[in-house]
Amino acid sequence: MLTGWLAEVGESPAAEAVGAELVARWSEAHRRYHTLTHLTAVLAAVDRLADVADDPRAVRLAAWFHDAVYDGRPGWDEERSAQLAQSRLPRCGVPPARIAEVARLVRLTAAHDTLTGTDRNGAVLCDADLAVLGGDGYEEYAARIRQEYAHVPDDLFRQGRAQILRRLLAVPQLYRTPQARELWEGRARANMSAELATLG
Repeated sequence: MLTGWLAEVGESPAAEAVGAELVARWSEAHRRYHTLTHLTAVLAAVDRLADVADDPRAVRLAAWFHDAVYDGRPGWDEERSAQLAQSRLPRCGVPPARIAEVARLVRLTAAHDTLTGTDRNGAVLCDADLAVLGGDGYEEYAARIRQEYAHVPDDLFRQGRAQILRRLLAVPQLYRTPQARELWEGRARANMSAELATLG
């Protein structure tokens, strides 16, 4: 796992320390879905879409940080993750302009629907983050999300989850890149519609 991180930032004691911290964060015991498995899947999806991005390296770094802080508090988690990127990446010698782009991309994952049509880096990161919706193992993904919100009563969780799914299904195109639409759009809509039907 760290090999991929060091490929993006270069090898140095500081880079190794930051990479180890990130792996530890993604391995926290309270996580059920937002784990190293999710990170690995997002990075793999970024690689499939990287030709679309203006700065694939910034997108990969944003993937590493996008759920690095995860307490199940939407908006807050992304903001803290962006701040973590801003504090850690200078130690790794990442240029300031790229750090700013990484932080912007991490914040963007709090609300994918704020993405503009000209944001190629954002399109790749958001599509990679949502790739799970159209991939194998959707039911396991949904079950793990429920586990992360085990503190929320069933009726409230069903209401909130249904609202999210309806919002995602309402957009004309879930994925912003042509490659992602071809790979995942149809199956993602079928998966989400099937889950929504179970939520009442």
